[in-house]
Amino acid sequence: MKLLIINGPNLNMLGIREPEIYGTKTYDDLVSYIRKERGENNELSFVQSNHEGDLIDAIQQAYYDRFDGIVINAGGYAHTSISIMDAIRGTKIPTVEVHITEPLLREDYRHHSYAGEAAIATIAGKGFDGYVEAIDLLHEHIALHS
Repeated sequence: MKLLIINGPNLNMLGIREPEIYGTKTYDDLVSYIRKERGENNELSFVQSNHEGDLIDAIQQAYYDRFDGIVINAGGYAHTSISIMDAIRGTKIPTVEVHITEPLLREDYRHHSYAGEAAIATIAGKGFDGYVEAIDLLHEHIALHS
């Protein structure tokens, strides 16, 4: 399965940014973990950007490149970007939203996710394992709908 893993703003700072919340593992550790756990039976591509337009471009390009599914951690844009939501909806590519932490246990402004409105599911609070769970969920979803 051809999957795009998108990570938004500040995720490049994993291991540095608020380690008491996000842990000490880095973005490279995240990519390596996902490749190790689910890379064998999937064609995985990764995008990380701190720029909203780059994330939208990646979602739209996934349509033209015929990706089967998207896993997205839009970072703070999950809570603010109607444009990312629209891009997910516009491509109709099955998308699972991931949050490393549990937004509902954090500040009120993190309780709503526009990206989540367009996703087939949201996985939150499971750390790096959430990405693996998202990939498994995409496999199940695509198998049921193909």
